[in-house]
Amino acid sequence: MVSTPVLPLEAASPAHICPFDQACSYLEAAAKELRLAQGIVEILSHPRKVVTVSIPVKLDNGEVRVFAGHRVQHSDILGPYKGGTRYHPAVTLREVSALAMLMTWKCALLGIPYGGGKGGIAIDPKRYSVGELERITRRYTSELIKDIGPSVDIPAPDMGTSAREMAWMMDTYSVNVGHAVPGVVTGKPLSIGGSLGREMATGRGTMIIVREALADQGRSLVGVQVVIQGFGNVGMAAAELLHQAGAKIIAVSTGAGGVFAKEGLDIPALKAYAAANRRSVVGYPQAEPISNADLLTLPCDVLIPAALENQITEENVNQIQAQMVAEAANGPITLEANLSLEARGVTVLPDILANAGGVVVSYLEWVQGLSYLFWDEERVNREMEHLMVQAYRQVTQQSKLRQIPLRLAAYTLGVGRVAQALSDRGLYP
Repeated sequence: MVSTPVLPLEAASPAHICPFDQACSYLEAAAKELRLAQGIVEILSHPRKVVTVSIPVKLDNGEVRVFAGHRVQHSDILGPYKGGTRYHPAVTLREVSALAMLMTWKCALLGIPYGGGKGGIAIDPKRYSVGELERITRRYTSELIKDIGPSVDIPAPDMGTSAREMAWMMDTYSVNVGHAVPGVVTGKPLSIGGSLGREMATGRGTMIIVREALADQGRSLVGVQVVIQGFGNVGMAAAELLHQAGAKIIAVSTGAGGVFAKEGLDIPALKAYAAANRRSVVGYPQAEPISNADLLTLPCDVLIPAALENQITEENVNQIQAQMVAEAANGPITLEANLSLEARGVTVLPDILANAGGVVVSYLEWVQGLSYLFWDEERVNREMEHLMVQAYRQVTQQSKLRQIPLRLAAYTLGVGRVAQALSDRGLYP
């Protein structure tokens, strides 16, 4: 196990957008707006701890393969580290570092007593059996045993992981410490201390923020044309809830491609089709095929990127026709593309607000687990909606007060709260 500074590692290729550099740019913009002391900015620009571990695993065919696993802990100024564990071929240490930083601002923005963390392994989970994934997850957890815990760092599901992986992580940690510790992870199955409402939480949060933003424009969700890139857990939940609220979902996509129906998709039927076709919507007979690239440029009221980062870039931003973009994914819009959208008057609902529903319900799950008192789904959803709406109102007020875009307003609130806590706590020694 090694703990090393993140910044010198994995220098980004000029041909690619570096997510960590982009995250630092948003921090610097907020710091400039807030006129923060350079020393505070310097501290917040660096993760507190970076852990990379080797994960030797015997595959089903008897071959031994060694994977690299990462866990980045950006800040614990406000409380324990919190963040997902991602299994995806594109995982890099710099990406994980960027996502950990974003989690710090997200938790602060929502008023949750957490700091930002993130973990990941660069694998395609579809290429491994359930047994292999279990062995990978358990060894990864055991290597991080001293760096996670209910009052230290609390992992959660992310892209490529689910309640199943969280159950393996919780069990591995519990076996190693000698007793059950449900609070070591969130996003667990209900049978071992998970929370009702967690599965739909991120998509529900996105729906709430879109609803509030439209209401500020004097509109409701009824009849609004929505395009969603990504039909995984987040995109599917958002599609389902928006459809129930009366919105018209005209296009959705998965990694292999998407489908388009001008008059609106039957989301329950499409969900059933995807469940029967390895979570793919390609070939759905009641719609036309469309590529992911073309889907992003469809004329619509609301575009929801709910897949990977860097989907709207300088190359395609001028073709974006949406009136509003809600970032259900982390970092789906590059820095330059974001500036272009804002200059054109497109409402951009930033990721640290629009996709915060997941961490809010993770927090509520943690609270329930620590108190051994569990709530019904109605209360979970009510508590989450209260925090999401409160944060949205604070962001819009900050935007109007400072005459700045919503993204910068969100970052000034998140960064400002962490900076204030850092100042109040002081620097040790």
